[in-house]
Amino acid sequence: MPVRLHSSRFDHDRPEGASRPPQLLEPSREAIRIGLVNNMPEAAFKATENQFLSLLESASEGMAVELSLYVLRGAAVTASNGDHAASRYACVDELYGQSLDGLIVTGTEPINAALKDESYWESFVQMLDWARDNTRSAIWSCLAAHAAILHMDGIERRRNHAKHFGVFECLRESDDGLLQGVAPHFAIPHSRWNGVDARQLEAHGYSVVSRTADAEVDTFTKQGKSLFIFFQGHPEYATDTLLREYRRDIGRYIRTEAGVYPQSPHGYFDRASEQAFSSLRESASSCPTNELLAGVAAAMEKTQIENTWRPTAVRLYRNWLEYICGYKDASQPPRKVDSSHAACQ
Repeated sequence: MPVRLHSSRFDHDRPEGASRPPQLLEPSREAIRIGLVNNMPEAAFKATENQFLSLLESASEGMAVELSLYVLRGAAVTASNGDHAASRYACVDELYGQSLDGLIVTGTEPINAALKDESYWESFVQMLDWARDNTRSAIWSCLAAHAAILHMDGIERRRNHAKHFGVFECLRESDDGLLQGVAPHFAIPHSRWNGVDARQLEAHGYSVVSRTADAEVDTFTKQGKSLFIFFQGHPEYATDTLLREYRRDIGRYIRTEAGVYPQSPHGYFDRASEQAFSSLRESASSCPTNELLAGVAAAMEKTQIENTWRPTAVRLYRNWLEYICGYKDASQPPRKVDSSHAACQ
């Protein structure tokens, strides 16, 4: 079922280039109201929005979902994304006079070594505290998961010896309802340098739902007034997302912005593509030049990738929406819509 964007500035059903002004969508009593807080940097900002829209549309068959888009106060909305954000996004501060059924918060690339030193930390903390009392459930993705547990329980993420990058086989750790209908072994993309310790999580009341085959934590939860779900991986990733990240990291190496050539994504390429990228890595290691990026682009055009995680991702988000439906108070009257939304400065 199509997901409708609920915004004071944008009507998701309006055809591209239509001359009529955006219509304010009145919230439906029956619809599941979801907020997406998009913290991704310039290159991935629009793609991330599309990934979650696509996933929610696939997962919400037979359900009405209204999605509101937000950015954190203090988060960088670059010039190239400024018009897009201004037309669709509100500052997260606009949440605090209302309630949502569910919230999804993305991660981002950190600028500082300490998460508490990020410019958006204060806004993030305020949003998290609000979400505990004003949502049925919230999803915290990758870095947002690390930031959330740091604020709630002082759990520090730890740096891995190598980037956890690729599509990893995951194993059930519990019979959590989030995994209803999911196979005992399933694939999920990961892209992170840091992880969290399962023993620390369990000591603070978190439940580990799944692990990767190399014993890294994949998904974990904590039940309070709101059910918080934490994904260290990225079920929402499109087929080519890891490919684009790999190309970005190769470019950083060639431009000497990174000291180590990136490892190829685990469990992602077929054998022929692995061999092609291995040859390019050898060339780049001996003589990194901008011309090599053209070779990388050519190799990527020939790459055939099988999206092995999409059915699991749809099932996970379907289970999440069904959980919210089970607790939604159908007798609650629809709220008035605040038409004063403004993008964060």
